[in-house]
Amino acid sequence: MHKIRWGILGVAKIATTKVIPAMQQGEYSEITAIASRDHAKALEAARLLHIPRAHASYEDLLADPGIDAIYNPLPNHLHVPWSIKSAQSGKHVLCEKPIALSSAETRTLIAARDASGVKIGEAFMARTHPQWLRARELVRSGAIGELRLITCHFSYFNRDPSNVRNIAEWGGGALMDIGCYPVTLSRMLFEDEPVRVAGLMDRDPAFKTDRLTSALLEFPSGQCSFTCSTQLAPYQRMHLFGTTGHIEIEIPFNAPPDRPTRIFVNDQVEELPICDQYTIQGDLFSKAILENGPVPVPLEDALKNMEVIEAIFRSAGSGTWEPPSSVL
Repeated sequence: MHKIRWGILGVAKIATTKVIPAMQQGEYSEITAIASRDHAKALEAARLLHIPRAHASYEDLLADPGIDAIYNPLPNHLHVPWSIKSAQSGKHVLCEKPIALSSAETRTLIAARDASGVKIGEAFMARTHPQWLRARELVRSGAIGELRLITCHFSYFNRDPSNVRNIAEWGGGALMDIGCYPVTLSRMLFEDEPVRVAGLMDRDPAFKTDRLTSALLEFPSGQCSFTCSTQLAPYQRMHLFGTTGHIEIEIPFNAPPDRPTRIFVNDQVEELPICDQYTIQGDLFSKAILENGPVPVPLEDALKNMEVIEAIFRSAGSGTWEPPSSVL
């Protein structure tokens, strides 16, 4: 069976510890090369992960004729520039979330995709995990009546000044890093776009990033409220409330690859089989290339997610409700 040959843009921790090992287990994906601006790091990653080729620069990776697609796990401010360069090199691109620093930047990526004819998608691995597909199926089936409210908490503690999540000009902060998850998943479950949002932020005095953000999203048929933080005790949970029942997602975002996941539906527990969401994500994207089908999270969806995130930032500054730019 033909597999898509992947090149990895950089040696980010998420790539070397989660995504690459998972994609190497895929049916339609194989990791062929990895690049770093520090060749020694690329060589070491290739050795440890049994990757055939290690490139000394990102440019060399993009010039590699043996690569079909690029996985881009670079810091947020490098997502669009290097995804555009990848597209211009004729490579398909799976880019880490959040796709860009702004909706305007996202639109430049859409234009580059259209001009090059390649496929580009946002790497929201949670959206293709079976537990979330099951949750959406339950909502659609009326298992909890009509969905009215989604609530979420997602936090961890990180005050390392050198960490990319704490560098404001690189797109750091809680909302961009983890608040993007309840935004995309609430949009997925309501199957609609919020008409207005409210945001509240507390910023780290040294980093200038938002270390604690709460938001309220008003959808035509309900609401989503969430809090995310880079400086609270680690915790994550998501609840869905309907007119006749409720659903609780036990480990909504960092779903473990080595044990079943559980969702609680009213008074029942549903256990989902063991799987790795990064294997699924990679294979679905590879299959989209092989079959010339749609990617799991297209740039049009990524754009709408970014517009909601921008509106939350605007609301936190203005102190008023703000509409996403798509509904202005």
